[in-house]
Amino acid sequence: MSKRDYYDVLGVSKTASEAEIKKAYRRLAMKFHPDRNPDDAEAENKFKEASEAYEVLSDSQKRAAYDQFGHAGIDGQAGHGGGFGGGFGDAFGDIFSEMFGGGFGGHRGPQPGNDLQYELEISLEEAVAGTTVDIRIPTKDICDACDGSGAEPGSDVQTCPTCHGAGQVRMQQGFFAVNRTCPTCHGQGKIIKTPCKKCHGEGYTHSNKTLSVKIPAGVDNGDRIRLQGEGEAGEPGAPRGDLYVRIRVKKHAIFERDGNTLYCEMPLGFATAALGGSIEVPTLAGKASLKIPAGTQSGQRFKLAGKGVKSVRSSYTGDLIVQVNIETPVKLTARQKELLEEFDASLKGKHYKQHSPKEHSFFDTVKSFFTGEEEEKKKSDKDQDGPWNG
Repeated sequence: MSKRDYYDVLGVSKTASEAEIKKAYRRLAMKFHPDRNPDDAEAENKFKEASEAYEVLSDSQKRAAYDQFGHAGIDGQAGHGGGFGGGFGDAFGDIFSEMFGGGFGGHRGPQPGNDLQYELEISLEEAVAGTTVDIRIPTKDICDACDGSGAEPGSDVQTCPTCHGAGQVRMQQGFFAVNRTCPTCHGQGKIIKTPCKKCHGEGYTHSNKTLSVKIPAGVDNGDRIRLQGEGEAGEPGAPRGDLYVRIRVKKHAIFERDGNTLYCEMPLGFATAALGGSIEVPTLAGKASLKIPAGTQSGQRFKLAGKGVKSVRSSYTGDLIVQVNIETPVKLTARQKELLEEFDASLKGKHYKQHSPKEHSFFDTVKSFFTGEEEEKKKSDKDQDGPWNG
């Protein structure tokens, strides 16, 4: 067996956690296992090398001895003995369960049915108010003609001669053994001589069914509604799986949603923004009146409390946030232009600062910036000249 550094063999650092070591070993074992690489001596050697490394590094005592003394600290321990220590058996169990469809256990019991997922698209109004939707889904049921046996009623069902009804066979690979799905009966434990005419020996029938799904008020994108027992049928004697209805909410033309809060943008006339007034804004429950104070600026937000979304998990209802965007008049007549020019001229008197405080403040800042820059330049030039007189 190779005496390469065990950490290098698994491709991990010396500070790797147990989980990282196990993950690295699983990857190598899956890649180089002899059953996946028949008649490949190199792959078999790499598999044995990885197994030896994992057996040592997965055992805390062996790992400590290896870290301190190297291979001399564990010679005579790795690859020997009657069992797997330090989680070694767990790793093998996981790997062979994936590779062979079984593990170290005996005959498996009836398997429950698979869960199903259905993508349901609804409107924002339906998500906020709640609704009931009928959906049509494919369904897999135990055949009522053969009761899931797959055999034609009255015909003989033979116990599998390979696995003797266990559904699995025990495979020996080197120093360990695993249970593998029986290749003769494919895990069923029986041989059907005359398949059922209705299900063609599958034991299940396929059809479609309609379900009524109640959507609670307040659901959001990605929420799932579980319908217990509405998934695929399990094997005879096992429960059905569940159906999960996953919600997708369509994009709305007016509103955007963030949790329980709704947002919308409203255009606002120039005169209303300057003089103040009231405007009608849409909500999911109808129209609402919003008071606009005089001097409102573009981008300003207003809150309508309780006009958002009611939480699906509590009695709390969110708010509606309305952002107003001032609309500049377009396609003006000659008279309208004349009036605006007169208006603009009237603002530029001695009360200019009062009418346009933000504009005045901004240009004062710009002026100070350039003035300060000029003063700094003058000071710099003076410092360079210095007090020395030639």
